[in-house]
Amino acid sequence: MIIYENSELYIEKEPSEIPWLKIFTKEPYKELGDIPKELRIKLWEVYDIVEDEMKKYYKPKKINMASFANMLPRVHLHVMARFEEDSYFPNPMWGEKLRDAELDLPDEEEFFKRVFYALQNS
Repeated sequence: MIIYENSELYIEKEPSEIPWLKIFTKEPYKELGDIPKELRIKLWEVYDIVEDEMKKYYKPKKINMASFANMLPRVHLHVMARFEEDSYFPNPMWGEKLRDAELDLPDEEEFFKRVFYALQNS
């Protein structure tokens, strides 16, 4: 599900028990260094806004950021709010599941609106 899009980037929700967004460039660059410098700066500005909104809204224990792009060989950044009570913490979300968790988190639609508004006004 796409929650934000402009002419150069878009943001998707990753289905997960935790708040998890992925930021993509519209052009399928293979490596961060392949992105033109101006767009790379915009990508990090968008990341900063997403991380800030995620911290303010969810108040997680930690924000995780990842950019592997091995399975999907194009630039994209994962931004994940982590909680001590989530099923994997302190392991990565791709790691060993440690417990079954049911997190009581605020409404994600409101979070998506906040991210959209912050990006529109940046």
